[in-house]
Amino acid sequence: MKPLGRHVLAEIYGCEFDILNDIKKVETIMVNAALEAGAEVREFVFHKFSPQGVSGVVVISESHLAIHTWPELGYAAVDVFTCGEKVNPWDACNYLTERFCATHMAAKETERGIIPPGVVPPVAVNQ
Repeated sequence: MKPLGRHVLAEIYGCEFDILNDIKKVETIMVNAALEAGAEVREFVFHKFSPQGVSGVVVISESHLAIHTWPELGYAAVDVFTCGEKVNPWDACNYLTERFCATHMAAKETERGIIPPGVVPPVAVNQ
């Protein structure tokens, strides 16, 4: 069976402090990463922490992109989950790595929604 989605967890290192600590820059880069991957952006929300750091999520028709930054460490933890075949989560991760001026990205992909043999999905019932 084909997976329902692809989930990439990326560790992005060596990023520029001034980018990771700027909520507007992180927001713009994240939204553009979703678009670069071919996703349809629905909405987004970001929060700036004190004294530093940004967290946020971009909701896309195909699932989501999420980020948590540690500017003082030059590090961003990124989560890109896409459903369907149109959107490539690796395109988003590579875009983020480039735009954060990172020196290194380590990432792994997990296929989501693969129903194991013998498991019968529930049948939806209209109520």
